[in-house]
Amino acid sequence: MNDRIRAREVRLVGPDGAQIGITPLPEALRMALELELDLVEVADKANPPVCRIMDYGKYKYEAAQKAKESRKKSTNVVVKEMKYRPKIGMGDFDTKTKKVEQFLNEGHKVKVTIMFRGREMQHPELGRKILDQVAEAVTEVAKVEIYPRLDGRNMTMVLGPDKKAQAAAEKRRHTDDSETPATSTPIEPVATESVPAEPVASEPAATPIEATEPVAIDEA
Repeated sequence: MNDRIRAREVRLVGPDGAQIGITPLPEALRMALELELDLVEVADKANPPVCRIMDYGKYKYEAAQKAKESRKKSTNVVVKEMKYRPKIGMGDFDTKTKKVEQFLNEGHKVKVTIMFRGREMQHPELGRKILDQVAEAVTEVAKVEIYPRLDGRNMTMVLGPDKKAQAAAEKRRHTDDSETPATSTPIEPVATESVPAEPVASEPAATPIEATEPVAIDEA
């Protein structure tokens, strides 16, 4: 850094990252001094070595913060384990798999273990089937980091959180919730005016015929 650099000329990079080009060392030092910054050798194996004008104190601080954050993230990652049996019942399978999904949503990796006993070792395909079912059940939140493999009398698989898959699943759920089924508008009954019926002319009642006296007829 600065006057500790031994090269006669350097490939200079400005404080904004712009390539300035090959520059004599005294000129590069003068430019850094005028900007009240440092000349830092960032690639000493190059020919000529690459130097950048920067605030070295700020650079060291930011690098330390990044390293600290990286260590913090690495120490927070916990590998949980969930154990299954090859002949597990559907109820137990669902309960354990929901717990696996919970661990993944919390940001943990999960080691899924199939425990074989006795002659069950003769049928490793049963364990592989269980592991495939677990991976399929949590596909919206996880990805397989270590594929199934035999480890002594066990078969193991490691799942890790998949942030992209989780975000996509959350987006789909949000879309499904926002879509409501269309409702049909009820049709209002149309009011109709009742037209009074015209009176129907009725025929006059038949006049009763009065009975007449019988007429006597003389016989010839």
